[in-house]
Amino acid sequence: MAEEFAKSVEDGLKLSKRIYMGKDRAVAAPRPPPSMEKSSASLLPASPMVYAVISNPVIVDNPDIPSYQPHVHGRCDPPALIPLQMNGIELEVDCYLDTAFVRVSGSWRVHCVMGSRSCPCRIAVPMGEQGSILGVEVEIPRKSYSTQLISWDDKKSMEKEARAEDGGFLKQNIFTLTIPQVDGGSNLSIRLSWSQKLSYSDGQFSLNVPFSFPEHVTPAVKKLAKREKIQLNVNSGIGTQISCKMSSHPLKEVRRHVGKFGFSYEADVLKWSNADFTFSYDVLTSHVFGGVLLQPPSVQDADQREMFCVYLFPGNQRTKKVFKKDVIYIIDISGSMKEKPLEYTKNALFGALSQMDSEDRFNIIAFNGETYLFSSSLESASDKIIEKAIQWVNMNFIAGGTTNIMIPLKQAIEMLSSGRGSVPIIFLVTDGTVEDERQICDFAKSQPSKGSIKPRIYTFGIGTYCNHYFLQMLAMISGGLHDAAYDVESVEFRMQKFFASASSAIVANIAIDLLDDLDGMEVYPPHIQDLSYQSPLILSGRYRGKFPDFIKVNGVLADLSAFALDLKTEKAKEIPLDRLLARQHIDLLTAMAWLSEDKKLEEKVANMSIQTGVTSEYTCMMLLETDGTKAMALSGVKKASHKKDSLEENKGQRAILLRSLSIGFGNLTATVENVPPGFEEPRLPEAAEIFVKAASNCCNSMCNRCCCMCCFQCCSKMNDQCAIALTQLCAALACFGCFECCSAICCCGGDGD
Repeated sequence: MAEEFAKSVEDGLKLSKRIYMGKDRAVAAPRPPPSMEKSSASLLPASPMVYAVISNPVIVDNPDIPSYQPHVHGRCDPPALIPLQMNGIELEVDCYLDTAFVRVSGSWRVHCVMGSRSCPCRIAVPMGEQGSILGVEVEIPRKSYSTQLISWDDKKSMEKEARAEDGGFLKQNIFTLTIPQVDGGSNLSIRLSWSQKLSYSDGQFSLNVPFSFPEHVTPAVKKLAKREKIQLNVNSGIGTQISCKMSSHPLKEVRRHVGKFGFSYEADVLKWSNADFTFSYDVLTSHVFGGVLLQPPSVQDADQREMFCVYLFPGNQRTKKVFKKDVIYIIDISGSMKEKPLEYTKNALFGALSQMDSEDRFNIIAFNGETYLFSSSLESASDKIIEKAIQWVNMNFIAGGTTNIMIPLKQAIEMLSSGRGSVPIIFLVTDGTVEDERQICDFAKSQPSKGSIKPRIYTFGIGTYCNHYFLQMLAMISGGLHDAAYDVESVEFRMQKFFASASSAIVANIAIDLLDDLDGMEVYPPHIQDLSYQSPLILSGRYRGKFPDFIKVNGVLADLSAFALDLKTEKAKEIPLDRLLARQHIDLLTAMAWLSEDKKLEEKVANMSIQTGVTSEYTCMMLLETDGTKAMALSGVKKASHKKDSLEENKGQRAILLRSLSIGFGNLTATVENVPPGFEEPRLPEAAEIFVKAASNCCNSMCNRCCCMCCFQCCSKMNDQCAIALTQLCAALACFGCFECCSAICCCGGDGD
């Protein structure tokens, strides 16, 4: 999909050369890159963008100054995408703990379509780290559009009233949405909302928001004012001094308190921002610290229990002692991992091996339908053994065969022993789904601890054919973590980061006192992970009763000494805990619902998704079209406390269902057939396409069997009625795309007559 999108943009840039912008233009006409192979990534959106979807190139022209270009015959298939010019842009970011909520408001003009014609417009929203779309609102003359989440049951009941439109994920973090018809020369006012994660390293939080606009979205008119505005609000929630370190744009500080600050930037510019908006800040403490935030439920919340959030930050001291590790890498080498997925996985594995300490031990298990062991036991991570392991990987990592996870997992657990005071870790990397996933989870639950520290299973999924909720559940059972790369290009980077974070534990066996004394207690995740110096630890949940003023956190340090820390409880002022924790709760509850096959838990996830606007496996997104102009007041997505009430509110509006935004529960058929990981399953051909292909093949076969002289001799003996009938037949075949064959026959028929 990404390659097709980039090709459509390239076609659109070529097509936009037809547009005459007048003599007083501020920018040169857009130039498509010279080589598609080298520039497909550069044509993907690196900032919020809007494109005119052009199927008929005849409509392409300046709506203000017609250029009377020569007529263009034919249609664009797939449609060309012409980037629209942007009139203004405003970015607002609110940061809480490790999450950022991003809102973008902008105005775009359909500058490339005649004033008397209209075309669909496609919105593309690239998001940052682990981005999750929250809502879109669009206002055009005489109509407005807004997104809303509904349950799958509601979707079934309204499927006859709604029609499917383009909308979904182009890549892992690029959301697209198509507005049906927009008049040439009109303006689109758009509000976008999404959430994303802040990255963390050595006590520093970093934010990166896609905000790099290509030159050709700058309005061509010099006199048009171009205003760019950025507003940043940081509420760390930790009550500790923080220090601003770096910013990509010239921000001005407008307020500062302990743990909070605000910045703004506003200017008239000649060209729009050509760099992503980045910002980072330090937490000024060298030791492990944390706290507890409490918040009452909202009136609309179906769950009226109180909310809590426990956070632990490792601080910025780089000399912290990490645990010795016994690590076993279980790597999928089935047929679907061939070429890039396996190559990127090998590179990440080599990087992880090179970072191991000499006191660590490791082993490697490659698996498909069978297993292949580097060694029968754990090996010390000396330079000599690591070099030997790299040679073994290069010789034995050959993609082929099926997928069987249970056997290598049993071998790894049997091999691990933590009696020497090390952290036993299993890294499982796969791109496929297996039939016995629930049995694997039951097996992991039943495993007793062989030492003071139970083996942690860290899982990494590649693509969308593996069941990420199974992998998340397997990790959650053992106190490990799960991560994923949905597109192949991000495999190496994300896997290296994942290996590094999981291998740098500084506090293990973490337990929190007093939580069991509260009524109706739910904790997410139920098994607490280790604290790594490369990532903060955040727990959350619901409870009834009075939360204590202080709670105690206990654990084990890398030197096997006891760790204890008192955490103070305070109210979460100006921090929306329900929205902040929604993504974590929905993902974990979905994994639990998958394992237990509990319908009530599925309904709970759907209600939470609709209430918070965070997508889930049990909800889908629709686009509501409303006639008449309205003032825009977007604060995320349109929320509803009850799905039936939501449908009642939407009567009289046209509902357009969008493609599923969920990743699903794996694809066993694709795994069995060793289909390489991809973000979207190959689309099945429609009946019309099959018919066209059959007709084309038929015509080609006819042409291959008849020489030109035969055609001339045959046509010369036809009477008028036969020639007319043949011409009508050729015209009918031409409708199915057999142009070359029909043209040849028609030419022969004309000469013969």
